[in-house]
Amino acid sequence: MANPYADVMAVSSGSPDVIVVGVGAAGLYAAIHAGRSGARVLALDGARTLGAKILVAGGGRCNVTHHAVDEKAYAGSSSNAIRKVLRRHGVDDTVAFFEEQGVTFKQEDTGKLFPTTDRARTVLDALLRAAEDAGVEIRFPRRVLGVERVGELFEVSGEWGVERAPRVILATGGKALPRSGSDGAGYDFARAFGHSVTEHVLPALVPLILPGGHPLRELTGIAVPATLVLRSGTSRILKTFTNSLLCTHFGLSGPCALDMSRYWRASLIEDPGTTLEANFLPGTTEAEFDARLLAQPNLTPLAILREELPERFVRTLCAMAEVDPQVRLGQLSRERRRALVRASTAQALPIEGDRGFTHAEVTMGGVPLREVRLESMASRHCPGLHLIGELLDVDGRIGGFNFQWAWATGYIAGSNVMASSAV
Repeated sequence: MANPYADVMAVSSGSPDVIVVGVGAAGLYAAIHAGRSGARVLALDGARTLGAKILVAGGGRCNVTHHAVDEKAYAGSSSNAIRKVLRRHGVDDTVAFFEEQGVTFKQEDTGKLFPTTDRARTVLDALLRAAEDAGVEIRFPRRVLGVERVGELFEVSGEWGVERAPRVILATGGKALPRSGSDGAGYDFARAFGHSVTEHVLPALVPLILPGGHPLRELTGIAVPATLVLRSGTSRILKTFTNSLLCTHFGLSGPCALDMSRYWRASLIEDPGTTLEANFLPGTTEAEFDARLLAQPNLTPLAILREELPERFVRTLCAMAEVDPQVRLGQLSRERRRALVRASTAQALPIEGDRGFTHAEVTMGGVPLREVRLESMASRHCPGLHLIGELLDVDGRIGGFNFQWAWATGYIAGSNVMASSAV
């Protein structure tokens, strides 16, 4: 079936006022709102299929946003700056925009908002319709290889040629999911205009790898509730997340592991002694579980743990603690009982690494927010240049938070691009 949005969408008359580089979530949203503000907008993207990240998000359902979004769900630049951006275009604004395009939402127990169709294509089609209605011209595949200022204009170039405009919005994304076109080129474009990029640009929301032969790697496909606890080399708790944890053939995935991944990586950079542990009985402390075992001497480990965890998982925990799953608790030595407690509520996880940008949902690091004007996302170093989305040093938890960041920064830049000083 032919792509209904092939190569060129909509046609603006005359040369563009604004060139948007990157037609992902943030770029599309920025282009739409720039067009609505009266600008002639040209949007360029190197991908052969537009909106690849949108289409794969949320398992193909696209988790558009979260019902409650604030700065606490994000890391990277300062919380105060993130809060100011989010307040300029909140969840209600996002929902209202999509509802105008005929997209209705349902809220899941986790707080995630999905289209009622359960199809990411619904979201992408709505954005593309809105872009067409706003007079946005989209050209793809048009991979941008250079962005430079020549006189009064920016020149945006690639093997396809050169386009010129007095204003540019960089929406190139980070480095996550490189097959979607996120190759990190935007960082070089930003640097060329005097911007800095954080020392570390790393995968975030990425699965974690356990050593080969680790027992949890034998439980592929089993998901359990868990609290992951990140500790410093001095055992100080740095971060905790409670959510579903998925065992895989390589290690750990699921919301709990993905949320923790960037904090584990960031902490490890500063403190090589950083450790990660799991409590598979969230809300229950080691002391509480130990007391529970002592109070039920006639039960077996299998009987007591099977109430909350899958039997196969319980048997693996018992093996890790070197405990017979069917022995009566009263017959366990104190040493073995304590080993079972630790395995269940404070299991050390010897993480070897993560699965890299190919499997990451977002990028940790980027251009610091202090280098843009928060009321317009305009560069503090180069008039006429705006930076948005994942290119910036902000990354959120799983659950629609990164999309909300894209919508917020895209809206701010698009709505204010014509009011900003041009080159």
